This record gives sequence, C-alpha cells and structure tokens, in this order.
Amino acid sequence: MKYRIEKDSLGEIKVPAKALWGAQTQRAVNNFPISGIKMDFPFTKSFISSLGLIKDAAAKTNLRLKLISSKKAKAISKAAKEVWQEKHHHEFPIDVFQTGSGTSSNMNANEVIGNLATKYAKVMVSPNDDVNMSQSSNDVIPTAIKISAHMDLTKKLMPALNELIKTIEKKADSVKGIIKTGRTHLMDAMPIDFSEELRAWSGQLNSSKEMLNILEKKFLELPQGGTAVGSGINAHKQFSKYFAQEITKLTGNKCKYIPSKNFYHELSAQDCSVQLSGELKNLAVILTKISNDLRWMNSGPLAGLSEIELKALQPGSSIMPGKVNPVIPEAVAMASADVIGNDVSITVAAQSGNFQLNVMLPVIAYNLLKSINLLSGSMEALSKKAIKTFKVNKKNLDVSLSRNPILVTALNPIIGYEKASEIAKKAYKENRSIVEVASEETNIPKSKLKKLLDPSKLAKGGK
Repeated sequence: MKYRIEKDSLGEIKVPAKALWGAQTQRAVNNFPISGIKMDFPFTKSFISSLGLIKDAAAKTNLRLKLISSKKAKAISKAAKEVWQEKHHHEFPIDVFQTGSGTSSNMNANEVIGNLATKYAKVMVSPNDDVNMSQSSNDVIPTAIKISAHMDLTKKLMPALNELIKTIEKKADSVKGIIKTGRTHLMDAMPIDFSEELRAWSGQLNSSKEMLNILEKKFLELPQGGTAVGSGINAHKQFSKYFAQEITKLTGNKCKYIPSKNFYHELSAQDCSVQLSGELKNLAVILTKISNDLRWMNSGPLAGLSEIELKALQPGSSIMPGKVNPVIPEAVAMASADVIGNDVSITVAAQSGNFQLNVMLPVIAYNLLKSINLLSGSMEALSKKAIKTFKVNKKNLDVSLSRNPILVTALNPIIGYEKASEIAKKAYKENRSIVEVASEETNIPKSKLKKLLDPSKLAKGGK
C-alpha cells in the first residue's frame, strides 16, 4: 500500500495515499484496534450521516454570521452533503471503542470534509479552523447522537411499530368470535376470545408508542453551540439558534430542531439516551412476550398446544426430517435479548458524566442506534412473516375447550367454590367434559348447564 505523510500537533504520521482522512484519524485507527466494529457499521450509518449534516449546517450558519468566506462555506457544504448522503462512509475507519468524547470521529469528519472541500474550493480548508468552526467534539458528538437517533426512530422504528400494530389489529378482527382456552401460570384458565388475546399485544405496543412519541420530542433539543464545556466559548451567541434552523432545513423534518435550554446539562449527561433506551428495552420485553406466546401456541404439532400454525419458512432440523421450527419468534426473541443488554451498556456509560463531559459517548451512540435498528427489523419480520401469515387450528381449540374443567368457575355463584372444585377434579381425573360431570353432581338440568358453561358467553365475562 502506498502512503503519504501527514502532520498534526504530535508530529508526522503515515496515512494511506488515497484516504481522505488525515493525521488524527490515522492515529485513532492505529491506537484503537479493539473490536473491529467501525463507526460506519450498518447500525451506526446514520451517526456518520449526522456528522455530515452537522458540518453542513455549521458551514451555512457560519456563513450567515459572516465568520467564513462564501467560497469555503460552499465547498464545506458540498463535501459535507456527500458525507450525509453516504457517499464516503468507507472513509470512517475508526473503532467504536475510541476516545470517550468521540473526538476521533469528529476529527475524522473534519478531515474528510476538509480534504474534499479543499479540492472543491481550490484553497486550503482547515479541518479545525474551518470545518470545525464554532464547534467542539464535546457538542458535536452529543448532537450527532440526538440527530441520528431521531432519524432512525422516526424513519425506521415508528413505521415498523405502526405496521406491527396494524397487522395485529387486522389479525384480531379476522379471529374475532373464535373462543380458546385462556391460560394463567401456563395452566388452563377461563375461555377468552382469540381476538382479545391479540389485542392485549397491540395494547402493549400502543402504550410503548405513546412513550416513544413523548421521548422523540426530547431529541429535537440540540446541544450544538455549547462547544467545549457548555459555555459556548468560540461560538457566536446566535450560532445555536441559526444552526437549529439550518439542520431543520437539511433534514426536511416536519419537526423543528431547537437549541437546548441548558448546554451544560446536555454535554455532561445523556439522560435522553437513557430514557429512550429504557423504553426500547420495554419494547423488547413486549416483543419477547409476543414471540413466546406465538411459540407456545404453535408448539406441537402433536404433543404441544398446536393452536396455530406458523408459516413454514425453512427446514427445522439437520437430522429430523419434516421438522419445522418457529424461526421468526426465535430470532425476534434473540434480538430483544440483545436490546436489553444494550440498555445495560448505555446505563453504565451514561454514569460516566464527569463534571462537564460524558466520556463514553461513542458506545452510547452505537448501542442506542443498534437497539433502534434491531427492533425495527424485528417488528417488520414479526409482522410480515409470523402474525400476518399464521393459521388458526380451530379444531384443536374446540377440543381443548370442551375438556377444560376450569369452565366450572361459572358455577361458583350457584353451587359454591368447594363443590365446583370437586366437579373440576373429577372431570379432569376421568377425562370427561365438565357438563357431563356437573349434570351428575348437581340438580342443574343439562340443558341449563350447557348455557351456563357456554365458552362463547363465558369469554365475555360477567355473570
């Protein structure tokens, strides 16, 4: 490989000849060969795009404030646009596990954009003095976390969540009136309408959606303008206001970005990331619950519940012919487990806000965006390849219902709990229907028992 020599405050360093990055990026590449997970990882592409958006908006803001020449500002914007359009993501080779402020990634963006802008402007565009004008890594990286999380949340996760809710509701409508055995403690319980079981899922998801909508608005408050410690040193007093206007234009957001009310807070803490991660964890728990319900209902086909039949997507065993497994619920459950783990990482990282700066920002960005993307993909798969396509085994549902001794609960007000318990145990022991045993053990006519113990009526509750 051919190299060129670049210089920074620490001296000379060899950089690949064709690389757009410079000395500080190369030092980070050399110093942090930790995980092999780069900041251009598929889950964190929006983070790199956000850095491009920030540099573009900053150049436009500095031009408005007459702090930079039109020639340089336009060249920086042109180069930055190429970055936020994902044309140079391969030029971001730094490991996620790097300097805690993310300075290396900020300088990576400054150097790439500076080299491109120098070519376009045909004058020297400095990574620090021009591309990073009115900024610090300490406000750029927290801002990039907010912008990238907001983009992925609104463009990926929320559409996937809405579609999953819609799919569940549509499926619930299609199974309305089908009565099945309810279960508590994984044991037979009173009957329920199948549609209500599904609407419990959509109810959980809607509750999570409400919280996500609240949290999403917090990610519109940007710390850009706080610079090094929150005081805004080296930035014009109007910079944060104009920057928010410019980033809103660039993102084409229906929502309006605004400056944070307290830059010291935003630089030293990652409260919003922790709150969002907590709700993403909650969503992961919900998806795990749905996945496990699907797996149980699909279990069998002969020795399990076999209440539904998930669509066969691939062979389930390398040794047992004909076996088909519930692969989508399993995959979603694994992704959800990862999201729960990500929340722990973010929680620990957010505790590292020492005085005026959090020093675990890159790992927060990585795990937060990873969680958003994992959940988005999981919900899409669950919606299209599991819930939308499963079939109901009504015959099996009816057989289970007819033999369910817990139906006797409906007789409690008439014959009392103790007598009802005796009937339930006898029906279970003799493998007979509850109607048959109750007609023998009470003076209630069989015709009346059939009405009292009608599962479809019991599923509606009441007396």
